[in-house]
Amino acid sequence: MSKSGRSYADAGVDIEAGDAFVRAIGPLVAATARTGSRPDLKGFAGAFDLKACGFRDPLLLAATDGVGTKLRIAIETGRHDTIGQDLVAMCANDLIVHGGEPLFFLDYFASGHLESDVATAVVAGIARACQEAGCALIGGETAEMPGMYAAGDYDLAGFVVGAVERDAYIDGSRVGAGDVLLALPSSGVHSNGYSLVRKVVGDLDLAWDAPAPFAPDRTLGEALLEPTRLYIRQALAAAETGAVHAIAHITGGGLPGNLPRVLPDGLGAVLDAGAWVLPPVFRWLHEAGEVAVPEMLKTFNCGLGLILVVPSAGEAVVRAALAQAGEAGVIRLGTLQPAPDGAERVQWQGAAPWRLAP
Repeated sequence: MSKSGRSYADAGVDIEAGDAFVRAIGPLVAATARTGSRPDLKGFAGAFDLKACGFRDPLLLAATDGVGTKLRIAIETGRHDTIGQDLVAMCANDLIVHGGEPLFFLDYFASGHLESDVATAVVAGIARACQEAGCALIGGETAEMPGMYAAGDYDLAGFVVGAVERDAYIDGSRVGAGDVLLALPSSGVHSNGYSLVRKVVGDLDLAWDAPAPFAPDRTLGEALLEPTRLYIRQALAAAETGAVHAIAHITGGGLPGNLPRVLPDGLGAVLDAGAWVLPPVFRWLHEAGEVAVPEMLKTFNCGLGLILVVPSAGEAVVRAALAQAGEAGVIRLGTLQPAPDGAERVQWQGAAPWRLAP
């Protein structure tokens, strides 16, 4: 111990390094500015001017999430440039389920020892995703906690706040029998089910830098770190038509766990099992990983990231709005029909190429 006594640095916390990191990410944060944002990393809280956005009678919406054990793959492969998009997408995609426009985002980054290059790569990914989502990164928290995390480990959490005009809030109250289900494809596994993914990888004794069995031109780690899609632009364009009755974000729980959340009692979804082809990563998990179909459906999105519930009369206008927003892969997944008490809320018709029946 020095003559001046113990210091915070002796305990493993470097305040100067933290300050330098905040200065380093300043330009990244500034690049996410949008109407209403007032980013100030020197302050104690971020500010946002809701009136400047032009809302008349807004409802505030908020969502928070993490990226689950997908983070372990980023840490073990040393690839930290895309996990920030996962964080933003997992939060913002929940927000747009109710027609909300994401306005601002905050992140929480915790580690045992701050590695500035790693943290900067993560925040750069967050900033890029915020720009795509149209929301400002107005602040966050970086916590250095020696003894809480192993060397090289870190954790992430995100928080998004948005708004929607009261009369445009999507709450599922208009959902009815005969409504059509339009699905938007996922970019891959997104950020759910990675504990099972990692178990499959471990049981097959595969290395992260080996060619991916389902994408030989990429390493396994790179392929499994494919970032979660952001559906903000497409969902907002569809919502503006006024013809969207409900939206379901397909995360943990898959289709059987998430679609019923937006359906009123007495209605169920009848889905066409042959409406889409299971993407290669999921076929590999199903076949090489020996994951049974029911487990696949309730653990993974299986290639479908967002489901829009629209009236049959509004299908064409919603499809047109999605196309205008750049969405070319819309899948007509099925319809809503009356469901007796006790019946499965999600039922299937037809035979999928990947053997829907166990």
